[in-house]
Amino acid sequence: MTDAVSRLLAIEDIKRLKARYFRALDSRQWDEFSECFTSDLVADFRGAPGTLSEGRDTFIASLRDILGDAPTVHHGHSPEIDIYDDNNAGGIWAMHDCVELPGLSLLGWGHYHEQYRREAGQWRISSTRLTRLRLLINGEAQPLQGD
Repeated sequence: MTDAVSRLLAIEDIKRLKARYFRALDSRQWDEFSECFTSDLVADFRGAPGTLSEGRDTFIASLRDILGDAPTVHHGHSPEIDIYDDNNAGGIWAMHDCVELPGLSLLGWGHYHEQYRREAGQWRISSTRLTRLRLLINGEAQPLQGD
């Protein structure tokens, strides 16, 4: 993708994709959230803390089980998006999240590291990995990988 306008449009489409991701997740719009991903999604949240999920359906099912109706807030900003070609891109997003589960309050800051693929004219997340800079669980700072 060498045309500057096409690259900028692709970047804007990916920004909208990630905005839809956050909104659909926090509002529990699971069908719309699911459409943000390729079917072969790899979601690595082991450093979040969390698990490694392979496949969109597995990832969505695990989130539904973990989060249920618990209130969450996810924000992403300052995207660094690289367009590799007409159908592949990568990006890093600064993030902040807040999750309230029974007996567990989580506040976190870090980065999403993602790969995107255009399928049938739509950008989707094909892989995502969450890293943490800071994590508070029930108000207590948690050691992070590498600490």
